[in-house]
Amino acid sequence: MTPSVRAPLVRSLELTGRRVRLATLVESDYPAWLEVRNRCREWLVPWEPRSKGAPLPAEDQASFTARCAMRERERQLGSGFGFGIFYEGRFAGEVTLSSIQRGPFQNGAIGYWIDQDVAGMGLTPEAVVVVLRFAFETLRLHRVEVAIIPRNASSRRVVDKLRLRDEGTALGFLEINGQWEDHVRYAMTSEEWAGRSEELRRTWLV
Repeated sequence: MTPSVRAPLVRSLELTGRRVRLATLVESDYPAWLEVRNRCREWLVPWEPRSKGAPLPAEDQASFTARCAMRERERQLGSGFGFGIFYEGRFAGEVTLSSIQRGPFQNGAIGYWIDQDVAGMGLTPEAVVVVLRFAFETLRLHRVEVAIIPRNASSRRVVDKLRLRDEGTALGFLEINGQWEDHVRYAMTSEEWAGRSEELRRTWLV
């Protein structure tokens, strides 16, 4: 039987950019996380995966703690990495590298959300570049993708700023807020990262 994993009391992984710090979430982040989630609910919920008729995910402290523990287990297995985005010392959103597959695929998917109060400041593209660097240089993945609902202009601005390659639209790709939504799929390979990493570092990280 696989032993259960408790939510860590200290951060197990931290990555840094120019302005943002990415860090695994721990129990003590709950008040700041909940404040942002409550304040930005109308900004965030319409874009989040959820089956039709399913209730909104629980946001009580016990559920948050269980989620932290799940992310820690994924980190230990190497199947996913979840980070809080911290800006000027406060919690500002999340970015994940999930659905990691090894073998001949070597692929992962990036997802993100940001506090509406700091949207448009370039923090999300910076956080994505930090995750891309981690994915290609530490984890040695071959391909990373980002899938976005076509009408989600805010999320698409992030990948447009980074000039990620548009691979086309996948029809009915994911159930979002109870509806099967098409998604534009963007991607970068390790070969593309090798050719563009210095440009992306200069623009976003140094």
